[in-house]
Amino acid sequence: MRRLAVLAVSVSWSIAGFAQENPLTARQVIERIQKNVGVPWTTPTVDTIKAGNADTPVSGIAVTMMATQDVLERAAASGKNFVITHEPTFYNHLDNTADLEKQEDAVLRAKQTFIREHGLVIWRFHDHWHARKPDGILLGMTHALDWEDFQSHDNEHLFVIAPTTLSSLAESIKKKLSIRALRVVGDPQLKLTQVAFLPGAAGSARQIQMLERNDVEALLIGETPEWETVEYVSDAVTEHKRKALIIIGHIPSEQAGMEECASWLKSFISEVPIEFIPASEPFWLPR
Repeated sequence: MRRLAVLAVSVSWSIAGFAQENPLTARQVIERIQKNVGVPWTTPTVDTIKAGNADTPVSGIAVTMMATQDVLERAAASGKNFVITHEPTFYNHLDNTADLEKQEDAVLRAKQTFIREHGLVIWRFHDHWHARKPDGILLGMTHALDWEDFQSHDNEHLFVIAPTTLSSLAESIKKKLSIRALRVVGDPQLKLTQVAFLPGAAGSARQIQMLERNDVEALLIGETPEWETVEYVSDAVTEHKRKALIIIGHIPSEQAGMEECASWLKSFISEVPIEFIPASEPFWLPR
């Protein structure tokens, strides 16, 4: 028995030593995600490394909705050098920094310097997390809203909720998602049961198409240009149509979906700590 115990300890030390000599790299984490996401990995995609070296050993993984400077500082302070972000790091969809670099933009330069000095690797996980079945973002948000029992089996973006008013629905969403600056278009007393949810910035064309449906009375979104979907709903209300729009902000509309992602990652990555770091809602309302 003693020989077996010594052998077990030796094997354990050998495994630990191998792990230290062969640490998990950012590239290997990405490869595992590609293997486990459940949908074919397609290109072109924005799901690429935005900063840092793919062969950097990973000390920890920070998962976030948006790699803001605040999030990066919190990730670095917690000892996590691989940041998985859902949205861009450098202020546009493709993370193209050429124009800002040409202008020697101080905000961009400070962020790039921080990333470099702290050895961070930033990788975006957007297209394929949405493509996953069910959509990873919508899954997490549905849990956060406690709407699982209301979701349509035919269309994951449609929900039939208990009868309520637009005002009460907006208040409920604001409270559940801890939103500071939520905006609503429509009659506060509109009685409704049929709600659609398009997280993030799905685009006005898709948002309006959803609002055209007879089985959608209120649409919940992250953001939209005010002269497109907002104007459409405003006109619909003036025309006495049963339509409403609830705008909750881009970060609150997808935040819980990346918390879901962090939990999912833990099911197949165990070598390093994984933490969900929420991005702060940028808006506030004066009192």
